[in-house]
Amino acid sequence: MTFASPARVQAAGWGWRYAGRKRPAVADVSFTIEPGERVLLLGASGAGKSTLLAGLAGVLGDDDEGERTGSLRIDGAAPESRHGQVGLVLQDPDAGIVLSKVGDDVAFGCENLGVAASEIPGRVAEALDAVGLDVPLQRPTKALSGGQKQRLVLAGVLAMRPGLLLLDEPTANLDPEGVGEVRASVERAVTSTGATLIVVEHRTPIWVDLMTRVIVLGADGGLLADGAPDQVFAVHGDVLADAGVWVPDRDIGLPVLEQVPAPDALTASALAIAREPGVVVQAGLDLRVPRANATVITGPNGAGKSTLALTLAGLIPEQSGEVRSAPELAGRKGTRPIRWTSRELLTRIGMVFQEPEHQFLAQTLRDELAVGPRALGWDRVKTDAVVDELLERLGLAPLALANPFTLSGGQKRRLSVATVLAGAPEVIVLDEPTFGQDRRGWISLVALLQEEIARGRSIIAVTHDDAVIRHLGGHCIELGIELGAAS
Repeated sequence: MTFASPARVQAAGWGWRYAGRKRPAVADVSFTIEPGERVLLLGASGAGKSTLLAGLAGVLGDDDEGERTGSLRIDGAAPESRHGQVGLVLQDPDAGIVLSKVGDDVAFGCENLGVAASEIPGRVAEALDAVGLDVPLQRPTKALSGGQKQRLVLAGVLAMRPGLLLLDEPTANLDPEGVGEVRASVERAVTSTGATLIVVEHRTPIWVDLMTRVIVLGADGGLLADGAPDQVFAVHGDVLADAGVWVPDRDIGLPVLEQVPAPDALTASALAIAREPGVVVQAGLDLRVPRANATVITGPNGAGKSTLALTLAGLIPEQSGEVRSAPELAGRKGTRPIRWTSRELLTRIGMVFQEPEHQFLAQTLRDELAVGPRALGWDRVKTDAVVDELLERLGLAPLALANPFTLSGGQKRRLSVATVLAGAPEVIVLDEPTFGQDRRGWISLVALLQEEIARGRSIIAVTHDDAVIRHLGGHCIELGIELGAAS
């Protein structure tokens, strides 16, 4: 690949405050990144990492959308004049997908840059191969899994061959193999081209050995640290961990719950020995979800984990077989969740979607958390108590009156989990519950889920996060992509 010339990035007292917000998203940030440097940009959720990347990409908008201070420059010019030189992979992959077919979407950026038509097919093929997305060019983008969408968006940026590559949590929804492929493809790109690289990522061990520098944004403005990775983590490790940064090899400090050994053959009868089942699944595979325990679903991207989760939650019908609850959870139309009313689902099975925005209904965090309790007819005193506790536990209390759609990615995820916990359902289904979380947010979320298990509730978690598997205990179900069945 032949990329544009590596970019030089300068920030001098730069900051940005979104319109309608009292506090700035970023404040008083100053640094210089030389051409070809590889920077890991860290900080707690809400510290402004994504906002800084958007500023560098020139997509923050005009004065009607926010107020900026200081200056931000790419090779001495405003980022808005450097669109062809900068490639940005957004935190939400859906926000970066434009067209309905895989091949067309990867080609879109090249076409807008005026790349010769004869050159584009080669760039598309090269970029898709680099990120390990082996699907037909005519595959509908809406048919891709979350992890596949993440690779697609990265491929579209690599096909443009920018001199400044900005990646906002590029491995958040990827399986371990996909993480390795994306990391390797980025390394190949920057090694062969010398492109300047800035990566926002909470999973520091994945990237730290590729980076020449670590910059840590402070939650209240400025920088907490800036320097070589080894130096930053050695000198500032305690402060960074307390601030929510994932410091490599730092203990989480939560209990590890008991693991239930996986049987040789994953059958309903084998799993039923452990505990009385809360939900029985028969959908091409047979499994039982036990009470007062966790069931963790893993497997490669595209194996059907999210589809299984939505089926378990009674939100989409079974393609074959049946999902049934334990008799004591039955609704008026029986034990099949797909036949329950929304109110019956609210108290029985709660679903946390992979995309947090898909479950937001209200205009403030406080009202969002009150939706479930109000639907259940709880009085104001009880509702306020539950809402206040969740806001405080998940570090969202200062944002209680903010619009949910203006939160950072990690804050949106914590809110989406809290909206389900507020209704206290017997079974809680979560699709990637910890993606985008800083250290503090991750600990808060997992601690809450451990408490729900201790209360006797059933947790079903789709995840690629090994630490979630360890700390939730229970039993693990791995879906195979070839058969779409448990192994």
